[in-house]
Amino acid sequence: MDESYLVEAAQKGDLEAFNRLVLHYQDMAYNLAYRMVSDGDVAADVTQKAFLSAYRSLSSFRGGSFKAWVLRMVTNASYDELRHRKRHPSVPLKPVDEYDEEIESPEWLKDGDPSPEQMVERAELDRAIQQCLEGLPPEFRVVALMVDIEGLDYQQVANVIEKPLGTIKSRLARARLRLRECLSHYLELLPAEMRLDGR
Repeated sequence: MDESYLVEAAQKGDLEAFNRLVLHYQDMAYNLAYRMVSDGDVAADVTQKAFLSAYRSLSSFRGGSFKAWVLRMVTNASYDELRHRKRHPSVPLKPVDEYDEEIESPEWLKDGDPSPEQMVERAELDRAIQQCLEGLPPEFRVVALMVDIEGLDYQQVANVIEKPLGTIKSRLARARLRLRECLSHYLELLPAEMRLDGR
């Protein structure tokens, strides 16, 4: 994909070019939003808002990494959602399917054909990781997600959240330390290679 060509075409009004950019980055954007807001439907809304914001602001894009620019939009939209929740807290409902049955294991947890035991263990581990992520302040969480989940380098993250490189490194170190401390309460769920004690 020739990103710069597509961006230039989109800035000239080529909607198909913008749609190709969206298709290329939508999974990464959604994953970041989901890990920030912990709700699939809300993450989809946040992602959509971010891309709409990107489309409306295309004329202000001055080059560089379009991916970083879009992830900044996702980060800002996620922060907005978290602030909204803080002002208007709600009681979460159990996820249900179209038959109003409670969903035990979200679809995104499934991979291959794991055994029921593996599925339970994996669901418990994922819940533990998500709970630990949610315990982080948003400014730590977003850095950990971008570096450790999305694979961005420090400079890209610095560009996305518009903070100095030293701040990114400091926040990531603190986030990892807090995650390690939090996950130490779930040692029995962690694979051996993730345990600090090697057991």
